[in-house]
Amino acid sequence: MNIEIIKLTPDLAEDYVRFFDMTPHWDDIAEHKCYCVCWASADHNAEIKEDGSTASGRREIAKRYVKEGYIQGYLAYCGGNIVGWCNANAKSDCLRSYSWEHFMQSVDATPADNVKSVFCFVIAPDMQRKGLATRLLQRVCDDAAEDGFDYVEAYPKKEFANIADDFMGPAEMYRKHGFVEVANCGDMAVMRKMGGKLQRRKKLQLGMETVNFLVLLAFVRAGLGVESRWGSRAGSRWGARWAF
Repeated sequence: MNIEIIKLTPDLAEDYVRFFDMTPHWDDIAEHKCYCVCWASADHNAEIKEDGSTASGRREIAKRYVKEGYIQGYLAYCGGNIVGWCNANAKSDCLRSYSWEHFMQSVDATPADNVKSVFCFVIAPDMQRKGLATRLLQRVCDDAAEDGFDYVEAYPKKEFANIADDFMGPAEMYRKHGFVEVANCGDMAVMRKMGGKLQRRKKLQLGMETVNFLVLLAFVRAGLGVESRWGSRAGSRWGARWAF
């Protein structure tokens, strides 16, 4: 199975809405198609309420939001057709989105700066349970590290119920990718993975701490007349003999 993960760009607006056109909503009611417009970086509550009350209205909003860069994420292609979608956007840009203001008030909005949030997965029915969401998440994490985000953050349900209700992805998938739970919000968990920049900083810090320890150990050995397991010995006024 040849899967290609492509970052959503303005020129893919038609492909994007066509994917939602062709993919059944979880309740199989066409009028309920969301086009993922409620997780976007636009301050658009009034617009969603006014123009997003119908599927056709949400479709037009989605096309414009993709072209204007408000909806961000990744598309999974197989054989030239889109078979999966992951909505991933900068957390700080989405705090005034419709869905955040209506469904995420229990989630601490901080830290928001330099955090990439994973909001939603949509997978074509015949491609579900084939690891597609995992591949999309991996691309999100890879690009977030490359782009210098401090964290990737997700908001899954603690207990998996079904694909429809758990559109943010199962918690176990995030754990397998190195996410850890950092907050408890009722039936939702806030899970976070350290970005590449912080990982490098932590490794550098650990490396410096190791160097400092070794330097300190060398001074202790020299000052106390330490004899190592290899037979080297320095005298001290106490005549101490130490083996490490």
